[in-house]
Amino acid sequence: MPTLGAAFAIFAALSLASEASYLRAAEQLVSDEAAAASRLAWSATSPRVQSEPIHSALLDYLQATRVREWEGAAAASGDDPATAHAIARLERSVRAEAARPELGTPASTELLVSLDSVTNSRRARVAAASRDVPALYVVTLVVGGLALIVNAGALTFRSSLRTSLLVLGVASVVGLSLALLFALTAPWSGPLAVSGHPLDVIIGDLKSGFFEGGS
Repeated sequence: MPTLGAAFAIFAALSLASEASYLRAAEQLVSDEAAAASRLAWSATSPRVQSEPIHSALLDYLQATRVREWEGAAAASGDDPATAHAIARLERSVRAEAARPELGTPASTELLVSLDSVTNSRRARVAAASRDVPALYVVTLVVGGLALIVNAGALTFRSSLRTSLLVLGVASVVGLSLALLFALTAPWSGPLAVSGHPLDVIIGDLKSGFFEGGS
């Protein structure tokens, strides 16, 4: 019983630590994507750049991402038609502006590099959202927890109420540990979802005309 309990505790602790780190990494990906969008928005305010088409396309893309590609299967597949159309429009707008001869090489390069940062951040987010915990990994942890509960129940069978509380305590710890693990393993569909606040801030700034101050 002590050996089984220690094994489950170590395995559960390592699993929870790993999934918590993954959740933090997912949140960092969202922050990086927001930073890339902000950089593109500011790049569009360079001299001789027509910022309105780029800002409009960027706003449409970010809104489509938050509404249609943020949770569930759409977040993992990255194939939502509306979001794909929005990012295609953004690509065309930025590249058309960067190709204008009067713009100059520095401004054109900054636009293209910023656009690449946005698309690369999106690909990283979609790849992270498609990650799943291996089934055998979950089964092993669940079976270990059930075995621990069964063993505790066998040891306290027909015992006093005080001793029987051991089973209730073990079952509670195992259940809460598994529930927390399942919550952490789905940052884009579980109860502990990744916050889209960084992107919402950029959306608000684009709507308010904040980036126009750099023109």
